[in-house]
Amino acid sequence: MNFIKTFIDGVIRIEPKRFQDKRGFFSETYNLKVFQDFGIDSIFIQDNHSLSNKVGTVRGLHFQKEPFGQAKLVKCSKGKIFDVVVDLRKNSSSYGKWYGIELSPENGIQLFIPVGLAHGFMTLEPDTEITYKCSNIYSPSSEGSLRWDDPDIDIDWPLNTNPSISEKDSSAPFFANFKTPFL
Repeated sequence: MNFIKTFIDGVIRIEPKRFQDKRGFFSETYNLKVFQDFGIDSIFIQDNHSLSNKVGTVRGLHFQKEPFGQAKLVKCSKGKIFDVVVDLRKNSSSYGKWYGIELSPENGIQLFIPVGLAHGFMTLEPDTEITYKCSNIYSPSSEGSLRWDDPDIDIDWPLNTNPSISEKDSSAPFFANFKTPFL
């Protein structure tokens, strides 16, 4: 596996090796020891699977506050997404900045997201599925969100269409009114 650090501390692009032949490919996408050897000490205890039917579906920007903060390992198993994280750690040099990357089964790239970042994505193909591992259980009382289209964050989403978005996500708070729960 190739581990590539991004400009946001702790956010790591992971490129698993693929062994291909005429039948298809095999790839190891997670190995606790290999991750720990690179310095990723998160132990994943919950797996999530998301299906979005429409192109331009936006989910996020979501996070969980402590004591239920979640590190995530995200991959796209069908279709294609533009995956985004926003740094919410007040003492971070990249506080309020975002990082985005295209994830698809074809490129096989995964994204490791540490605790303290908001996460979201936009689908670029119909019937897109993502799976992600979480280092903590979901707790409704600890969930938080930010507006996906916040002008202060200014994410450069790849599609300029009217997105399909939940009512909850479309009414999330703006960054200017946000008090981070993360140091």
